[in-house]
Order: sequence, then structure tokens, then C-alpha cells
Amino acid sequence: MLDDDRHSATDAADTESEGGEGAHPLFRDAPGSVGFKKLRKRLLRQARDTMQTYAMVRPGARWLVGLSGGKDSYTLLALLLDLQWRGLLPVELLACNLDQGQPNFPKHILPDFLTRYGIAHRIEYRDTYSVVKEKVPEGATTCALCSRLRRGNLYRIAREEGCEALVLGHHLDDSIETFFLNMLHGGKLSAMPGKLLNDEGDLTVLRPLIRSAEEDIARFAEAMRFPIIPCDLCGSQEGLQRSALKGFLGDLERRFPGRKETIARSLSTVKPSHLLDPNLFDFAQLQPHSRTDPTP
Repeated sequence: MLDDDRHSATDAADTESEGGEGAHPLFRDAPGSVGFKKLRKRLLRQARDTMQTYAMVRPGARWLVGLSGGKDSYTLLALLLDLQWRGLLPVELLACNLDQGQPNFPKHILPDFLTRYGIAHRIEYRDTYSVVKEKVPEGATTCALCSRLRRGNLYRIAREEGCEALVLGHHLDDSIETFFLNMLHGGKLSAMPGKLLNDEGDLTVLRPLIRSAEEDIARFAEAMRFPIIPCDLCGSQEGLQRSALKGFLGDLERRFPGRKETIARSLSTVKPSHLLDPNLFDFAQLQPHSRTDPTP
């Protein structure tokens, strides 16, 4: 587990290894500006706090890090490598990209990137795109089935590679959006947890960035000049529920700054006695104390 006394080591390392000698090769061309250093330090601290809070780290474990080519997964991989390089993350990392057969997918970008920086990786080809197009009616949303097929293949690869965890780049905004989607369209209160056990019980799914804002991740990825692969190669549809909700939450934040932070805090501050689920709270045991009639 990552313990508190290592925070000071992280802070000291910020001035020694950001963008200079001693840093992971991925950071050798990182910006030297004060703004970027503060951003990097904040994301590192958030990731470490999250890993500690949800007891993610078992020293000597092997993690499969999902790498899609988007800003979130690039940032996740970079931060994990940064912590590992500093001696603050005692696990083995294996980056993995699942090529799902989307038309015009630039197959060379991720292998070239990972090889250039000496990052251990596995590239897996599985044509799930054809399966999705066959199963989903024309014009219907493809993302749900695509995601399930991708997750199933990543679980398989994790087992084949002897990994005990699949690590994903979901962030705070993803968790908030999922909470509202489940509430408005699924009739349940649930979001994206930082850590969960898969249905088979043999792998954990970890999300070290689940407390980090998408805006910070986007700024970090832009500053690092990651070769981003767009997420529209399959013709993903405009106006999806998540896209609409993202627009709503963005407008809410512009009108009432700080709302996202408040919503995020509420996901970690749950009062079962003030909800309506009798499976979470025993309402039957709520009985008033007996009163003794006052003596006349």
C-alpha cells in the first residue's frame, strides 16, 4: 500500500525529476513551465491519494494498463510510469491496446509511441467492430456493446499476462456523468467506483484518475503532445445520452462554478438513512423511545 510518509518524497521529487535528468524517458521533453509542474504535481498527488484510499496497490503485483490512444489513457499511463520511476509505485506495468478493427485505425501510432519510450506493451487485434455492426441496428448506439466486448477481451489478456488488475483511465467527469445516467435512465444510484472486482472474482478494475478533473487531464495531454487517436473512427453518433449530459453539466458548471466539485463530494458522502432503500438501511429498527407520563 502507498503510505502517507511517501507524500513528502513525491513533493521533493517534483523539483528534481520533472522534465530533466532522472525522469522517465516519456518526460524528457515535458514543458518546464511552473504551470505544467503544478498540474503534474496535482495529478500525481490525486492519483496517489486515490490509490491509497481504495487500497489499490499490492507490492509486486502486475497491472494491465488499458491504452486506447485517447487523452485519458495516455495521461494514466504517464502518471503511473512517473510514480513507478520515482519508486513510489511498486508494481509491474504492461500497457495494452486492443485494436478492434475500426476502419482507418492508425495501427502504427501506439506501437511506435510505446517502443520509442521503452514501455512494455502488448498490441492485440480483435475485430469486434464487425460484430458490433452485425448485432446493432443501423442508427442505434454502438458504444455499449463495443465497450462490453472490449472489456471482455481486456480481461482475457490480463489473465494471459498474469495480471491481477486492469487499470483504466476513467476520470471524475466520467463518474459524475455515469451517476446521472444511471439515475435518469436506469433508475438507480451508482457511479464508477475507484476499485471493483469483476464478476468472476479473479481481477480487480482500478481507476486511479477517478478523482481527477477531465479539464486537467486534457491540459496535461496537450502539454505532453501525446499522439491522440480520435474516438470517432467507428462513426460514433452525435447526441448520445452521455454527450447530452456532458453538455448539461458543462452548462451547469459555467452558470454555477464549483457544482461539479460539490457533486463529486456527494458521491463520497452517502447517508443511507436518508434514502429509500431498505436493503441499505434497516428502517424497521427506527422506533421512538417509550415515554413515561409525567407525574401530575
